[in-house]
Amino acid sequence: MSVDQSRDIAGGDGKAAAQAVTTTAATASSYPVAPGYRLNVRSGPGTGYSVVRTLPEGSRVAINCQTPGTWVTGPYGASNIWDNIGSGQYVSDAYIRTGSDGYVAPRC
Repeated sequence: MSVDQSRDIAGGDGKAAAQAVTTTAATASSYPVAPGYRLNVRSGPGTGYSVVRTLPEGSRVAINCQTPGTWVTGPYGASNIWDNIGSGQYVSDAYIRTGSDGYVAPRC
């Protein structure tokens, strides 16, 4: 079973990357990644897709659209909703604080 999150246990700076993600998303509505998590960004809406990058702790994401995919349990419950945050970039909605258990953006 794969887990779609990783914790930064070695410490590390990560500030520049977090700022880059926040700055990119600042022009649209953005949502925070669950505190204390580094989140895998996958090439498609599910844990079977490859990891294309990892968002650092403290990141915010702009959600372009949402689509159903594999079920994931995270800090915000269990969900099969996947958030598209860029071309070929998806994160599980179970790790994004949207304030809703349902869709908050158009379907992809």
